[in-house]
Amino acid sequence: MAEYRIDELARLSGTTVRNVRVYQDRGLLSPPRREGRVGIYTEAHLARLRLIGQLLKRGYTFANISELITVWERGGDLQDILGFESAMGDPWSDEIPGYITMSELRTMFPGQVSAPNITRALRLGLIEREGLRFRVPSPRLLNAGGELVAAGMDLSTVLDISERLKERVGALAGELVRTVADHILAQHAPQGLLQGEEIAETATLVRRLRPLAQTAVDAMLADAMARSLQEVLGEHFAEVLEHINERKSAADGVDTEDGDAPGDGPDGGAAEAGQRSA
Repeated sequence: MAEYRIDELARLSGTTVRNVRVYQDRGLLSPPRREGRVGIYTEAHLARLRLIGQLLKRGYTFANISELITVWERGGDLQDILGFESAMGDPWSDEIPGYITMSELRTMFPGQVSAPNITRALRLGLIEREGLRFRVPSPRLLNAGGELVAAGMDLSTVLDISERLKERVGALAGELVRTVADHILAQHAPQGLLQGEEIAETATLVRRLRPLAQTAVDAMLADAMARSLQEVLGEHFAEVLEHINERKSAADGVDTEDGDAPGDGPDGGAAEAGQRSA
């Protein structure tokens, strides 16, 4: 189970340390576990903070949210509720974030670390400012970009690819999550709010669905990439063949125009006439 200090919890949930403390004071967020003077938070706290943030964006007040949480906690065992919120807040990847300095970025992307590229990378969430360095949520993704640049692609082109992927994958993920969520809620919360044993059952179902979703996407992406690669290669070699045929046709035309056909020489006509009379 992941654990967070308050500053990291605030950053991951898109809020501030001050707000986290305000939510705790208002009873919207349970207090952390204490290790000496340091408060330790879990995925359950992260999920609750994200829920609070979503409801505040929709115009609900602290009183509304408090009432919802009261009804929610009254309808189920506290451990089941914490388990459900932990299932919602668990990271979907076991990848450990990393850190990189500006100097290291310049080494990875030589000659291409410009202000516009840094701004785009920040906006896409590929890197995050943290003091004098950058936090890298997905080192694998950053390294993939480095490999593409090393292969000869411009960093701006790699960022274009990242932006398109983020938009399309985000739209697909939103559609899948809504469809699955509608199914889960219809099955386990027909009255609109999970209650009693339904809370623990839904948490278990969510944990089971996570690896299934990733497996399905990986398999479909691999199949689609293979088919797309075959199409691109087919188009490439078809163009190569067209160029070859064009060059052959051009060469044949030159041979016909410049070659010495019978009777074309300066004495060719006379020679043919002499041969016929003989």
